Amino acid sequence: MNTEVVRKIDKLFDKTTSSNQIHEAILFVESMNGDFSYNRGCGDRELDSFMTMASITKLFTTTCILILLEQERLSLNDKIANYFEEDVLSGLHIFNGKEYSYELTISDLLFQTSGFPEMFEEGKDSAKNTFIKNDVYINFEDSLAWTKKHKPHFAPGTAKKAHYADINFDILGEIITKITKLPLEEVYKQFIFDPLNLKKTYLPTSDNDVIPNVYYKNESLYRPKAIMSSRASGGCITTARELMMFLKAFFGGDLFHKEVFDKLSTYHKLQISKGPIYYGGGYMQIPLDGLTTLFQGKGELLGHSGSTGSFAFYYPDKDLFFVGDMNQMSSPALPIRLVMKLAMLIG
Repeated sequence: MNTEVVRKIDKLFDKTTSSNQIHEAILFVESMNGDFSYNRGCGDRELDSFMTMASITKLFTTTCILILLEQERLSLNDKIANYFEEDVLSGLHIFNGKEYSYELTISDLLFQTSGFPEMFEEGKDSAKNTFIKNDVYINFEDSLAWTKKHKPHFAPGTAKKAHYADINFDILGEIITKITKLPLEEVYKQFIFDPLNLKKTYLPTSDNDVIPNVYYKNESLYRPKAIMSSRASGGCITTARELMMFLKAFFGGDLFHKEVFDKLSTYHKLQISKGPIYYGGGYMQIPLDGLTTLFQGKGELLGHSGSTGSFAFYYPDKDLFFVGDMNQMSSPALPIRLVMKLAMLIG
């Protein structure tokens, strides 16, 4: 990649991080074979600095589901009622007077087509509001109880409907542990961390684990309990270097066969608050040739972003990977805009 493109990336990174709300950030761009590699940090962030993955963790959970699918230990059409006692699911999904709790499938969860409300963002009692004010551990039972109290947005599998909700992946995490009979951190280790030799990526389980602070506007928040309770939907810690290793493996077929991955490439537009994002089976798709970019872009971005400002996307048109972190909860759209601009700049 020529020096003019590098200069433009530098300029975009400097402009993005010049905001007085960006206190630290890291950007890492690399081609699949490593012929092109670029990284810039600000504040104290470097390639090996710890970062909170937040919802990028969903790619790890998706990986585990795909490996279990490949091992024929589950099917995407499995009803979640196969894995839980009746009273656990009772009242979980009631829409227009009809209960769908026992009809929900693994596919409904993975593709965000269950219709569940989003605990992190919706309502005055949202987990985000709690996260900003206090450090509280919210266990799986608490998440189910919150979901039962709030109305779903549509019946599962409604045509052309998707609604992003963490509870989908919280339930998938529980299903993974039930099938493997192992705690989720051990499944991640066996399925992902060990095969890829990831030494600084982990699902924290105690106060002894390093859990980075997260910024909300100008306030630095230390929230170990909240992050440890996110688990399958958003609890992992990593570094930009190791996130790049994982992202290449995820889209490169190193963790599961590409034939299995092809089952995930059906996309549905998410709720309006998620902007230009579509959702496939466990990952986001962002078209670059739409109204958001005034039709000036080309191709698509595949991957995930996180509420803390983290991002991990693959740009197939140029075979490039973008990972990093803006570490700012008050502007979750910021990393999306940054990666879209980077792809268009390079494309």
